Amino acid sequence: MKARVKYVDGMMFVGESGSGHAVVMDGAPEYGGRNLGIRPMEMLLIGLGGCTAFDVVQILRKGREDVTDCEVDVTAERAETDPKVFTKIHIDYKVSGRNLAPAKVERAIQLSKEKYCSASIMLGAVATITHAWTAVEEGIAPSEGS
Repeated sequence: MKARVKYVDGMMFVGESGSGHAVVMDGAPEYGGRNLGIRPMEMLLIGLGGCTAFDVVQILRKGREDVTDCEVDVTAERAETDPKVFTKIHIDYKVSGRNLAPAKVERAIQLSKEKYCSASIMLGAVATITHAWTAVEEGIAPSEGS
């Protein structure tokens, strides 16, 4: 896995992934940025949310659960002094589907946390990570008439 970060201007950088995707990062105005891109530490939280959401959906689908949506809200607190590492992270999952088994949703989240989500396991070495989840029953769309 590879990544490259290239300076643009002020405090703006473009990050490029080895898979060919790019994202703009910029700092807050008080640090010389123009607020034109995501902050690097925000990207870590998005990466964590994406990593665990990917796991949960994949695990549930392998378990033949009918998942239709998965939203993950991640909130964090940082240390007051440098290095301002994350000290507390809370992940709130909203998993939607048809006839989801609550025990399977809970197990998928646990497996992601303990075994599969590299981001969660790495960040968990320095921060306390807590979880909450909700399973939402999706209504069956009405069939179209002829």
